[in-house]
Amino acid sequence: MKILFLIFYGFQEYNGISKKIRYQIDALREYGMDVRACHYEVMDDGSRKWMIDGQVLANLGTGITAKIKKRLSFTPIVQYVRKEKIQCVYIRSYHNANPFTIYFVRTLKKQGVKTLLEIPTYPYDQEYSSCKEKVQLYTDRIFRHAFCKYIDAIVTFSNDKKIFGRPTICLSNGIDFNHIPLRKSLNDTNKELHLIGVAEIHFWHGFDRLLKGLGEYYSHNPDYKVYFHLLGKISGKREEKEIESPIRHYNLQPFVKLYGAKHGEELDILFNQADFAIGSLARHRSGIYHIKTLKNREYAARGFGFVYSETDDDFDHMPYVLKVPADESPIDICQLIDFCKHQSMTPQEIRNSIRHLSWKEQMKQIIKNLS
Repeated sequence: MKILFLIFYGFQEYNGISKKIRYQIDALREYGMDVRACHYEVMDDGSRKWMIDGQVLANLGTGITAKIKKRLSFTPIVQYVRKEKIQCVYIRSYHNANPFTIYFVRTLKKQGVKTLLEIPTYPYDQEYSSCKEKVQLYTDRIFRHAFCKYIDAIVTFSNDKKIFGRPTICLSNGIDFNHIPLRKSLNDTNKELHLIGVAEIHFWHGFDRLLKGLGEYYSHNPDYKVYFHLLGKISGKREEKEIESPIRHYNLQPFVKLYGAKHGEELDILFNQADFAIGSLARHRSGIYHIKTLKNREYAARGFGFVYSETDDDFDHMPYVLKVPADESPIDICQLIDFCKHQSMTPQEIRNSIRHLSWKEQMKQIIKNLS
């Protein structure tokens, strides 16, 4: 079967979402699917292009005209689908339902093409905070039911059986074990503990809860030291304030280090220096209480125990996971230290506990739907 995997934005080497998409595509190819990846990219010279597997499908030009073309016309993609006899278009949602994307999926439907829509996070309405994002969301809310009328099924990582009136295919976020190395060794934690958090940092990650907990912990001048290594791009002004304010307020500069985005060998080195990982601590801020995040799975694949506050059916009862309340309370650092001291599972045992969450196993559900 020929599948076009459609993404409305570009790939970034360090970005976890970009890596996830590549892993999904590889998994589908392992099942013998002929998968082509189509994405939108802004080049160094300012030109905007639709790309398919590294080749230019359409050059939209530069400036405002190119931006408008990207939003209004999907003719090059429709023509490619027809020419190549694509049987399924797998769309990663960009929350961009509008009359033009409706026309696009309706045209695919008329051509007899099956369409699947992956909504990575659901519900997503409360994830938007800026004025620009809220305008896009307002448009999406008006048109998304009409858009989904032409979608055969919605791929979700929630437990919802229907979304926007369409049946769902429920997956867990997966892991490509070939691309995620196991941590090399356990460090000596008798005198200090090193925590690591990796994300494109948004308000729902709740790292400020950890920082406030560290502030309270260090107010008692403890002998046992806890360090927090935070990796990732800070997404906006709100997040910047939430991270930097408690560091200044509690004088945490000696104990907290911000690295920015890291990937490849640099990322692996920092993971090997860490002892315990920090997942999302405030998904409740975006109205989400049940979610299967990619980051939790990456931490486990690397052999780390970790902490989070949401409900994740794949991890809630794992002995290497510390659950904290989904509220605004500071993280109890003494509780976290005690939990880490009583950890007994080896990194390899942690990794083995999620073998069933490989992307190949998860994408099997897509293959069944297409059969």
